[in-house]
Amino acid sequence: MLHSVLSNPNLVLSRRNSAAVAAMDIYNVEAAEILAHETLNLPIGEAAPIYEKLLATFPTAAKYWKQYVESYIVTNDEETAKQIFSRCLLTCPHINLWRCYINFVKKVNSKRGSEGLEETKKAFDFMLNYVGNDVASGPVWMEYIAFLKSMPVMTPQEESHRMTTIRKVYQKAILVPTSHVEQLWKDYDNFENSVSRTLAKGLLSEYQPKFNSAKAVYRERKKYIDDIDWSMLATPSTGSYKAFQQHLSISESRSVFEKEEQQCLAWKRLLTFEKGNPQRIDVTAANRRITFTYEQCLMYLYHHPDVWYDYATWHAKNGSTDSAIKIFQRAVKALPGSEVLKYAFAELEESVGAIQPAKTIYESLIAENASMSSLAHIQFIRFLRRTEGIEAARKYFLEVRKLPSCTYHVYVAYATMSFCLDKDAKVAQNVFEVGLKRFMQEPGYVLEYADFLCRLNDDRNVRALFERALSLLPPEESVEVWKRFAQFEQIYGDLSSMLKVEQRRKEALSRTSEDVVSSLENTLYDVVSRYNYMDLWPCSSKELDYLSRQEWLAKNMSKKADRSVMLTSGGGSTLDKGTVGVGANAKLLPQSTKVVRPETSRMVIYDPRQMKGPVISATSSGYTKEVDEIFKMLSPPLMSFITNLPAIEGPSPDIDIVLSVLLQSTLPTGHDVGKPSAPVPGPATSDLSGPRNQNGSVRRPPKRKAVERQEEEDAAAAAQSRAMPDIFRLRQIQRSRGGGPAQSGSAAMSSGSMFSGEQSANSSS
Repeated sequence: MLHSVLSNPNLVLSRRNSAAVAAMDIYNVEAAEILAHETLNLPIGEAAPIYEKLLATFPTAAKYWKQYVESYIVTNDEETAKQIFSRCLLTCPHINLWRCYINFVKKVNSKRGSEGLEETKKAFDFMLNYVGNDVASGPVWMEYIAFLKSMPVMTPQEESHRMTTIRKVYQKAILVPTSHVEQLWKDYDNFENSVSRTLAKGLLSEYQPKFNSAKAVYRERKKYIDDIDWSMLATPSTGSYKAFQQHLSISESRSVFEKEEQQCLAWKRLLTFEKGNPQRIDVTAANRRITFTYEQCLMYLYHHPDVWYDYATWHAKNGSTDSAIKIFQRAVKALPGSEVLKYAFAELEESVGAIQPAKTIYESLIAENASMSSLAHIQFIRFLRRTEGIEAARKYFLEVRKLPSCTYHVYVAYATMSFCLDKDAKVAQNVFEVGLKRFMQEPGYVLEYADFLCRLNDDRNVRALFERALSLLPPEESVEVWKRFAQFEQIYGDLSSMLKVEQRRKEALSRTSEDVVSSLENTLYDVVSRYNYMDLWPCSSKELDYLSRQEWLAKNMSKKADRSVMLTSGGGSTLDKGTVGVGANAKLLPQSTKVVRPETSRMVIYDPRQMKGPVISATSSGYTKEVDEIFKMLSPPLMSFITNLPAIEGPSPDIDIVLSVLLQSTLPTGHDVGKPSAPVPGPATSDLSGPRNQNGSVRRPPKRKAVERQEEEDAAAAAQSRAMPDIFRLRQIQRSRGGGPAQSGSAAMSSGSMFSGEQSANSSS
């Protein structure tokens, strides 16, 4: 653990940084970076344990491996450096780490003469065999070619052999789409012309199209590579940004999650590009390039099981089952907690006939999840049935059913297997009956047993099963069982039994409802429920929506009434968990850190035909003297409008603030509705010279006296005061025609313009 390393008093680390890092989890990237930076200043004896801890957490972090091995190279500890290279090179195909390796080999063999040169040459070949397809491998190819040119030769045969070797390296290098491919082509051109112009002409014309293809592919490849963050560390996948919120804020956690998601998509796009073989090279070379890309991807997505699975299945599809098995072995070692990878691994082993290795994987799954292994038991029973026969599966089931952790799923799975695969209905029913003694309180088990009996067309035992289960299950857990019982009677029963079960269902479930009377009533919606079949309904979709709405309203009628009483009561009512009181008397309670979900049982479908709003009283405890003074300032029509507003079904607004804003706002008059707003003060390009006459001369507006302006403003104010009562007169006319007081509040608002009194087009609907 990083925190255990940081808390070691023997480590001479910065107190500020160590305190900040100690509280973080082991996969915190910032903490790892601080730790690695501080370790650079430590002696190798103190730094080595820290590096080991870091690399145990980030085993594919090439920069940490490079930093670790360089600490030993500086101290000339060659043996330890070789051991570190052997641990990391094949799992970290990073060009910088491999260049560190080649520099180390050159240093070690610098004084060994021809033998050392040969070892260095082998190291170059080994390196380019693994990372030669890297987009950044161009300098390595050039370095290798320079090394070959510098090797001493004693005879013409050695010179000819060296030239042939250099030519082969050039021809390999110009086929790799790297950033130095053009420079390599120029060097190859010069090399061939320096050897033989006649030979160069034929070779260059042969490789010119291959070079052009590599150059074009590099341009396309670079688009995908530029989206990849080559400095990121391999951390476990989170699934969603909420997983980051343990240590980060919401915005930071969302940012981290989005970055991780972008990197996953970037790598998958690059893999798809490489699998398409855009360079049209031979299959062997293309597969090696895809393999290299997968290995690079796993350096950064090491903890993502889908990448491991894709890598293994790609090998299997290409006929390399052994390689796929090796990838799965690495995958389950890297992600020991991933059950799905182990199932995939066992599936591959079984598909190629390796039964014993597959069985070992299943046994490891069961051993690792001893307390919660019902799924593993079920899959192992199926595996034994496929590979060893009925008797082996039955024997294992008899052992598993004795375990305390065995759930009803195991009984259902084995009974279903016996019925469907072994065609033995008697054994299946016996298993269900034995399980019923243990899992009668499980609605899921009861329903599975009922389905099995329905397949046998044993309606008598189905009814007996439902009766036994419903007599023991509490009402709140019997909803699905009652529903299935009613559906069963619709198919297997007659009208009398169907109605009887439906009534019993209502009576049983009414114990969990606050409104017992309404829940016992028969409605037309019940008839629809009884007479529908699959996606066929005995009514139109419009009627179905209406009936569903009425059913919902009926069930929540009592809750709605209780809510209205709470809203019409004084200021002592509790509006929510964080506020008590109304208006200025509201008291804020301490907010809980737990997210409060809406109480869906109190939700009411909006209905404009609501009850008349509560009568506003200034003496109510919920209003202050300031509000009373505001009411006195209102005109009678506006007071009437407020009085006829519908009841509030939701959180109450702060009336002081709402009325203050309304009083401070300038409402448009009836003559202003539909007219553009007044222009913003200031000169405009069209107003610089004013309006013009027909002859083009400027028309000057006539001068007006201040008294005339005042008269026009007074007239506009009078028009506004005359327009307001028209609204309420229209409402009184509609009420006298039979609208009723309960409809007047909403009808007036929806029938026309508020300020002009004109009836809208929607009034008829």
